[in-house]
Amino acid sequence: MISVLIVDDQDLVREGLRMLLEAEPDLSVAGEAGNGGQALAQARRLDPDVILMDVRMPEMNGIEATTRLVQAGCRARVLMLTTFNLDEYVYHALKAGASGFLLKDASRERLTSAVRAAAAGETLLAPGAAAGPSAGRLSERELDVVRLVAQGLSNAEIAARLHLSEATVKSHIARILAKLGLRDRVQVAVFAYEHGIVRPGRKSPSPR
Repeated sequence: MISVLIVDDQDLVREGLRMLLEAEPDLSVAGEAGNGGQALAQARRLDPDVILMDVRMPEMNGIEATTRLVQAGCRARVLMLTTFNLDEYVYHALKAGASGFLLKDASRERLTSAVRAAAAGETLLAPGAAAGPSAGRLSERELDVVRLVAQGLSNAEIAARLHLSEATVKSHIARILAKLGLRDRVQVAVFAYEHGIVRPGRKSPSPR
């Protein structure tokens, strides 16, 4: 059973999330909190597996609360929730140590699967939450590298395709991970498919 702490300053949002989660046989709501400060106290008391954390809250916002939880060594995986489709929140939330980011208008299936993924240690970027601005931070060459990573090419193969050294490819990948707040090349591939940089079942055009 995956235990969840719901953190949101709106009673109706918390109630709705509780109903959705408790309808699932493998999910249980351990408790609720109305702001970041309460979240810290409840996390210590309840030791949940996953924390659904609103970004914007009074007194202490979700990003600051997440930072404090991570610094305190909290084992819970934090999944950020927001109604705002703005890339800066994705960046700051993941930098703070969040395990994922989900828009509040997500379907029940996506919400519950995101909780399960977070509990399993996966990192989740919501489709649409980071697409435009994040991809826009990448240079054309970095986008070329992302496309080839998504096709499963190794660093050596990417180097040969782009006429670069392997060291240069490694540097590009390191910058891509830092810019997008991702952990590894698997997440780069997922990001590329989720945000339309490459399309499933189609080969990307040869980089210029």
